Amino acid sequence: MCFDHDSRPPGLPAEVPIAGAAAAERLELTSADGTRVSAALAQAPEAAPTGVVILPDVRGLYRFYVELAERFAEAGHSAIAMDYFGRTAGTGERGEDFDFWPHVAETRLPQVQADAAAGLAVLRERTGVRAAVTVGFCFGGSQSLMVATRPDLGFSGVIAFYGGLADRGEVMPSPIDRAGDMHGPILGLYGEADDHIPMAQVSELDQRLTAAGVEHEIYSYAGAPHSFFDRRFDEYADACEDAWRRMLGFLSDAGAPAS
Repeated sequence: MCFDHDSRPPGLPAEVPIAGAAAAERLELTSADGTRVSAALAQAPEAAPTGVVILPDVRGLYRFYVELAERFAEAGHSAIAMDYFGRTAGTGERGEDFDFWPHVAETRLPQVQADAAAGLAVLRERTGVRAAVTVGFCFGGSQSLMVATRPDLGFSGVIAFYGGLADRGEVMPSPIDRAGDMHGPILGLYGEADDHIPMAQVSELDQRLTAAGVEHEIYSYAGAPHSFFDRRFDEYADACEDAWRRMLGFLSDAGAPAS
């Protein structure tokens, strides 16, 4: 599990101008196969050209990611957070006792990618963003990395927080094995004290992306564990601020007009 139920996304760095309050709207997406998927859309009061599609951890859409969409919007980047489990658990809000593991076991990469494309379509339609980037966490970090193998989906880059790199069979192939198929830019953010993801795997991903000539940055925070991106963890506040700065810089670059 990535986050406790009382976790909250870290606040924006002090130097980031706040565009204004952004309350997320709950809605449903329609994926390519007709599946209805829960989502939360936060529109920036003063929108930047780059938006965000948020890919949550194994619990799917819950409060942390709704609030994270609002933080992105306050920083000027309209964002939509999506669920994974429309095919097996239906739509709507779920309680803390939601048993997500059976639903994770039924997820399939092509379906998640189709759902992400549906999220992108709504984001563009509702907010007018010119470009969009995926931002994923843990299970969603793996999903975000795999979006980089699908330039046809229309994303301008991917960001992965502690995205798992092991081979999960039908649920998720190893992103390391698909590094040669990826297209940049890619930003990967990891904790060196992560007891779920060995740093040897992170280094191997970095090396394979470099060998394939993929534009990327893989950055690891000393002493940070899995799920360090959490407002409750004062000891990782510097890492959280740095991660925000790296993300916002990445988004700015992704939205810049081609030279």
